Amino acid sequence: MPRETVAAGGRAQTRAYHRRSDRLLAGLADYESAVLVSHVHPDPDSIGSMVGLAHLIEVCVGIPTRITQDGPICRAENRVMVETLDIDLTPIEQIAWCDEEAVLMLDSQPKTGRHSFNGEATIFAVIDHHQTPGEIAGIPFLDIRRGVGATCSLITEYLVEQEVPIPEHVATSLYYGIETELNGYPREASPLDESALQLLYPLIDRDSIAKIKNAPLPEAFYETLLQALQSSFIYDNLLISWVNDLPNPELCSQCVDFLIRHESIQWAICAGVNDSKLFLSMRTNVARAHSGEILRQVVQKMGGRAGGHDRRAGGFIPLPSVSPSAIEQVQSEFRKRLLKALHIEEPRGRRLVPRGEMLRNLG
Repeated sequence: MPRETVAAGGRAQTRAYHRRSDRLLAGLADYESAVLVSHVHPDPDSIGSMVGLAHLIEVCVGIPTRITQDGPICRAENRVMVETLDIDLTPIEQIAWCDEEAVLMLDSQPKTGRHSFNGEATIFAVIDHHQTPGEIAGIPFLDIRRGVGATCSLITEYLVEQEVPIPEHVATSLYYGIETELNGYPREASPLDESALQLLYPLIDRDSIAKIKNAPLPEAFYETLLQALQSSFIYDNLLISWVNDLPNPELCSQCVDFLIRHESIQWAICAGVNDSKLFLSMRTNVARAHSGEILRQVVQKMGGRAGGHDRRAGGFIPLPSVSPSAIEQVQSEFRKRLLKALHIEEPRGRRLVPRGEMLRNLG
């Protein structure tokens, strides 16, 4: 257990830090500032946890913080969250790294392929709840709790431990971050998640939450959803949807959130081509399914990266080229590996929307 030597009455005494937040804040005392990083295309849990931790550090340590944005924020709800709650994000490529500034990674882990930060500076802390294993050896502070539904729940715990007042915009960011991670059925909620939601709810701006949830959708969403529906195939209790022209990776998750609600489906995955990669988003309604680990094992054999939780997972596979034949070959191999991983023996899928019906609709 980490300890700190302090002077008391002319004698040196050693004090043990029993709480995670105590150890975190004690370690930050040697830095002049802090920069918070997360994964590419930040989602509400990553954004909310960075907002909450920045507030904790500024109040308890008294050093300035910067919250970074790794790549574009594509999902409509996430953009409206940042705009409505007036969250100041610095593009990660604009950060000038220095040894005097502590680097804290939230909702992600080093070397997982899900972020642009690749060792430009030494990481002081990793705080996460994903099953995705990262390279964490030698990092001074680690709080990785895979049984917790959201990183925002961990940060809420820190704020409670330190008895820090939580402003409305911070509470709203944390609450929405937790809620989005627990959305769906079955819920991946731990007692910590439930207690965090109950604590935060009286403090949030309900109008802002409603505005975020009802964010206007871009036309690209409807075009992508149409592609996904027309190219969806069912294999037993699995639905696979192919989108060969994906405007942005976040649209995969929006489509698969809709597809998993099919009454006969237990597993759904949307795979879309963007920037020479096959992006993947998986959902399941099977409890304790370990979908993050399943998808990781499937794609790592194809040179890809993936991870997630029991019910939700995502990742990508690099494409040798974007020619139709190359894309089809990668799709075929991925499909075979996924069917095998899920113990599905049905070799040929049936279309979700029959081709004849599609042609009649076009007419």
